[in-house]
Amino acid sequence: MIETKILRSEMILHEDTNKSLAEYLGISESRCSSKINGWNGAAFTDEEKKMIKERYQLTNEKFMQIFF
Repeated sequence: MIETKILRSEMILHEDTNKSLAEYLGISESRCSSKINGWNGAAFTDEEKKMIKERYQLTNEKFMQIFF
């Protein structure tokens, strides 16, 4: 389960929305929202996590806080 508050704070810092992040990841906005909130067992794939890490220039520590 991801740490939603930390991910959302990174999104805000980078002026990102569910829609813009979804477009970047190549998924629908509703799917992105489900993955952020962990609804119905939805989770980011390893590739999506890597893309998010790069997009927000996350340190390894911040990345671990969010996704593990």
